[in-house]
Amino acid sequence: MEQKNDTLISRKCQSCGSVDNTFYLKSADYFFTKEEFNIVKCNQCGLMFTNPVPGKESIASYYESPDYLSHKAADKSLTAKIYRSVRTINIKKKYHLIQKFKTQGKVLEIGTGTGELLKYFHKKNWKTIGIEPNEYAREFARKNYGLEIYDENRLNELESKSFDVIMLWHVLEHVYELQNRMKQIKKLIKENGFIFIAVPNIDSPDFQKYGKYWAGLDLPRHLYHFNENGIRKLFYNNSLKLISSYPMKFDAYYVSLLSERYMDNSTPYLSAFFNGYMSNLRAKKKNNYSSMIFVATEY
Repeated sequence: MEQKNDTLISRKCQSCGSVDNTFYLKSADYFFTKEEFNIVKCNQCGLMFTNPVPGKESIASYYESPDYLSHKAADKSLTAKIYRSVRTINIKKKYHLIQKFKTQGKVLEIGTGTGELLKYFHKKNWKTIGIEPNEYAREFARKNYGLEIYDENRLNELESKSFDVIMLWHVLEHVYELQNRMKQIKKLIKENGFIFIAVPNIDSPDFQKYGKYWAGLDLPRHLYHFNENGIRKLFYNNSLKLISSYPMKFDAYYVSLLSERYMDNSTPYLSAFFNGYMSNLRAKKKNNYSSMIFVATEY
């Protein structure tokens, strides 16, 4: 990436390295600042990415809204309560999914937030390590759950080939140095280990419904906008293979709720429920749900 003042401009795709990309969509940070941003598409591998983006020094300010739920454990709003209720259900679903591939071992979660999922694994007698860049969330997890949580610099110090499972739940789309992060993951996973990556799916029916208002874009916090083909090629470029994919059906409802709000719908809940339901219904045919979990292992 090329830096101008405190803005980063991508000249090449972070997945395949191609410099052949074209404008795809203009949208905005409807969540917080209302600033407009462009999304471009790599003409070689299909990866979409926000370009340009705020620099690393200023991106933190885009997370400082009191409504940013993943880091605000004490939020008492109705939306926050819904979010946490769904999160509790999803924690068990994620755990049972991973049990299909590994029943015990050592797990690394990159992007722990306030640590609820890693706490669940710890209680199930997994060896756990977490990485979380947000200081508030990191300290909350340490203090309240007694978890071993570090900042991102620790990734380069962890022992190679030491994890049975590595998890990134709605994290990869936030990472500046995408290829560097993939190389770190590849280095840390055991030969028979599994990688679980969940991302919003820009091929989903709810994106087709909401377009530039689709909350899954989350500009500029989401630097990349994935679909299955883009994830598959990203894995392949890092000597990993996609072996399974699973839907996150609750996300269609939550994303629809936020999208309705971005469109200034004063009574968003009914519309969000209907559109979330329809998105999941339409996604059955192609398995292109609002958010997808992709499972990878080494070749």
